[in-house]
Order: sequence, then structure tokens, then C-alpha cells
Amino acid sequence: MNRIHIAAGHDRRLRAGHPWVFSNEIGLIEGQPAPGDAVAVHGPRGDCLGTGYYNPHSLIAVRMLSPQREDIDSATFFHQRIAQALAYRRALYGDLDGVRLVYGESDFLPGLVVDLYGSVLSLQFLTLGMERRRDAILEVLLDLLRPEAVVARNDVGVRELEGLPQNIEVLRGTLPAEVIVGENGLRFAVDILGGQKTGHFLDQKENHQALRQRVEGGRVLDLFCYSGAWGVHAAHYGASEVLGIDISKGALALAQRNAELNGFAERCRFTQGDVFEVLRDLAAAGERFDTIVLDPPAFVKSKKRLAEAVRGYLTINRRAMDLLAPGGFLLTCSCSYHMERELFLDTLRQAAHKAGRSLRLIEVRGQALDHPVLLACPETDYLKCVILQAV
Repeated sequence: MNRIHIAAGHDRRLRAGHPWVFSNEIGLIEGQPAPGDAVAVHGPRGDCLGTGYYNPHSLIAVRMLSPQREDIDSATFFHQRIAQALAYRRALYGDLDGVRLVYGESDFLPGLVVDLYGSVLSLQFLTLGMERRRDAILEVLLDLLRPEAVVARNDVGVRELEGLPQNIEVLRGTLPAEVIVGENGLRFAVDILGGQKTGHFLDQKENHQALRQRVEGGRVLDLFCYSGAWGVHAAHYGASEVLGIDISKGALALAQRNAELNGFAERCRFTQGDVFEVLRDLAAAGERFDTIVLDPPAFVKSKKRLAEAVRGYLTINRRAMDLLAPGGFLLTCSCSYHMERELFLDTLRQAAHKAGRSLRLIEVRGQALDHPVLLACPETDYLKCVILQAV
């Protein structure tokens, strides 16, 4: 196995358990590893720090899969890793239906995402190292789960940073005419090939339960509603009226289908529009809502655009606060890692000041438990869900 030696003074983070080696942290390369090859990583003193895969064309030159020297190309290795990830989810949820089975670095499989929707697997191979091991991973998943179909949702920009094309393809089997999964006693249709992320926002499933006892008998505004998961949960927990807003016609059709699946079509209305403009129009019309859910897509794609994103979060939250009825709840989210928790909270404080509203901070929540956070890798902790109440 080729060897990578970390430069003096650059091994502290890796020794603490972080799974990335940046290109400027490499002091010496022994051998001629090809892109995607397994490499043994050694510290400045020559001791082995583990095994990863190498990509000289990426800023993250090595992603670690093991803290020891190990054959990461063997079927046994992937079988053990994926079986461990499955065991963790089964202990959490029992039956596996709509669940993230593998979450990259947090399951010591950096660059791999595996989501299960009923009998269908939706995969993302985000790095060259995982792309090269696709067949081995696929065989393990087929053996462990026996899915009806397997889809690769490789339509993500991060692949381009690894020198990989974006694409969507059915790798095995035939997709059912409609894929439906259960969540919190409800049913949701999932757009496997064309939906956002891998088809559904699995990371919010526990946060959806936070609507319980906060929406009964009230009007709910669901912004960036996508497939209507927040709105349908709100109806389930007793909301008298739900208005969902999204820019995508496809998302709105899916949201309407999900309302119908759960018997809430009469209480849920989904409308196309730009959320920023809709918020302004609703305020001008004097509308008020008892609960508002604000779950936008990632505003922060890179640290360089953080200031621009903060302005976006500030504007959209201020306008949402304008529409809150007295005593009403705002559930506002950020799924951008670069928008750190304290910065998000500070942005909400500024938004409340600009809106002239006093709000209580009720709760700060994170991502679902099947998206575990690796303590040594803060990049795995990305989702913030803040619950505020107008006073």
C-alpha cells in the first residue's frame, strides 16, 4: 500500500479523530498512488494513523476510513461497516422504512450516502474514492437489504470538485410506480428520481414532531414546503388550515398528493410563489398565522458566500416574524454547515429587532438521529431547527 506522510505540525486534527487530510498537510508521498487508491497515512514521526483513499485533484486529498492499516477494498470491510450502520438504525427505529442508512463520515464511510425508501435504495457516491468502490458497496447492500430497486442520485455539485460527472441512474431493478414511506404514523410519496436530495428530507423527521401541541386549531404557513411534510404533520396535529408555498410546480403536486394520502386535502392548500415575495404580499394583506415553518434550501454553499447568506436569512426571518400572531410559533431552519448555530441565533435576534417583535427561544433542535454527528468532525453537524414564540 502506498503511504502518505503528514507534514510536521499538521497531524493534531487527524489524531483527534477528524477524517480528512487536506492537500497542504501532506509532507511526503511514498509510491505513486492513483486517484482513488487506498493509502496508509503516517504521522511526522512515522507512526501509522490509519487508512484512507487518495485524490490529488481534491482539496481534501485523503479521506480516512479506518484508524489502522486495513484493506479498505475488501468485501469484508464494507460488509462490516454497512452492517454496523444498519444495526445502529435498527436500534433507533426498529423497522427500516424512510431512513438514512449510511451518513458518510459519521459512519466511517466518507463520501457515501445511503437512504432507504420502503423497498428502494437511493445512493450518493460523492467522492472519487467511493465511486471507484461502487460495485463492491452495491453488492453488500443487495446482500443485506434485498431492495426492489437501487438508484444513484449523483446529481450533486460536490462530485465536480472530485472530477466526477453529475448523473441520475437506476443501478438495479425497476422502480415501483409510486414509492410511499411511513413517517410518524403518516404516509409520504417520494420522488426518487427528481426530488430534492435523495427524494425526501429524512433529516427533519424528528423535528416534524415538534409541531405537536403547537398547531392545534391554528393557521399554519409552511414556507419552502417542498413535498408538504411539515404541512401534513401540522394538519395531523390539529391545524385548522395549512398554506404551503414553494416555487416548484413538481414539489407542489407532490405536496398535494401527500395531503390526499393522509386525508388532509381539505385543510391543506399549496400555492406556487417566490417565498420572499409571498411574505411581503401576505404582510401587506394583513395576514397573520399561528405557526410559521421556515425551512429553506441551503443559502450557504461556501464560506465565501456566508455574508450574503446571512442577509438572506435575516430578511426572510424578519418578514416571517411580521406575520406571527401573538403567542404564535416560528420554526425556522438552516441546513447550511457554514451557518453555525450561534451565528444563526444572532441573525434571528437581529431579525426580531428589525421586526419590532419580542420572541422567546423555546428550543434549538438538530438533525434526525439517523444523521449522527461525529464529535471529531463538526462538518457532520449541519441542521439547525430553532423554535421561537412571539410574546
